[in-house]
Amino acid sequence: MTMRVHQMLHPIVASVAAGLATAALAAAQSATAQSAPPAKSGPPPTVAVTTVSSQVLDRPMMLPGDLSAFQDVEIRARVAGFVEAINVDRGSTVKKGQLLARLAAPELTAQRVESEAKVQSALSQRIEAEARLAADEATYQHLKTAAATPGVVAGNDVEVALKAVEADRARVESAKQNEKAQQEAARSMRDVETYLRIEAPFDGVVTERSAHEGSLVGPGTPALLRVQQVSRLRLVVAVPEDAVAEIAQGQTIAFTVPAFPGERFSGKIARASRALDPKTRTMPVELDVVNTDGKLTPGMFANVAWTMRRAHPSLFVPPSAIASTTERTFVVRVRSGQTEWVDVRRGAAMGPLVEVFGNLQAGDQVALRGTDELRAGTHVVAKPAAAAK
Repeated sequence: MTMRVHQMLHPIVASVAAGLATAALAAAQSATAQSAPPAKSGPPPTVAVTTVSSQVLDRPMMLPGDLSAFQDVEIRARVAGFVEAINVDRGSTVKKGQLLARLAAPELTAQRVESEAKVQSALSQRIEAEARLAADEATYQHLKTAAATPGVVAGNDVEVALKAVEADRARVESAKQNEKAQQEAARSMRDVETYLRIEAPFDGVVTERSAHEGSLVGPGTPALLRVQQVSRLRLVVAVPEDAVAEIAQGQTIAFTVPAFPGERFSGKIARASRALDPKTRTMPVELDVVNTDGKLTPGMFANVAWTMRRAHPSLFVPPSAIASTTERTFVVRVRSGQTEWVDVRRGAAMGPLVEVFGNLQAGDQVALRGTDELRAGTHVVAKPAAAAK
């Protein structure tokens, strides 16, 4: 019996002993760990840095442009008539005031003759009224003088004579107004007749002709001719939004055209619309181009060598220094061996650099390769990009 009890207790004692041994070993290891010196961390990482530079943006870029005539008009008939003669054709060079075409409208001649006859009639009526006025005034003066002697002329006769004079004066005034109106009507008819002569409004070139001798033309018919001023042209350039701030009036801009490869032309900035096209975010800018030799023509496409400039210096960094996440765009500045994120806004590119706007200063050092893996507050060793390995 006793032996059997001992056999049952032996495994239990062994298990307890093993547990006590394990606990003692763990305690010993804990004590050793607490007494051991802390492990040393590795050296801070080396980061290649570049210096923020301050420069004046001066960035050349090619922009498309269109050449157009400085003045461009369609010559139309102001009165109905037949083309009696047309003295120019497509490509003709004309001078201001030169006769381009002559129309025939017999009804206008008849109307003018009629209006001039009415002027003569009105003139006769005025002369007649003035003669009657003179006669009645003489009668009135005679009666008035005679009335000074009592009993010679009745007072009523003098009064009647006076009223006759006043009526004559009114008729003379009416005749004068009528004559003036008829003269104006006749002058108007003569002016209308001048529309039968179609003259060039300015020096230029006839670029279109759609009428011929014998054609019936009038205010509602297509234009007879089209005249364009080509000795001076307009070059219209669509300037991007980020380049409109420093448009300088009078600045000379060079351009080329495909028709004359290798040859450069120039124009001066003369007008800007001062409004952006909301669809393209560009501003139309006009350059005046002197074209006295007639080499350039309206409708030509031009490649304009535009230069984007800033009035004041900007800050620049390499594009690789700018990091972007879904939440922010930033550069990693290294100051006193510690990193910090500085939010920036990207500007225009200039050569190998890009413009940035933010809480930076010229001379600041930023990581050459901006990344969100380089957390803010990290201790680093900064090495200039050329020396970093």
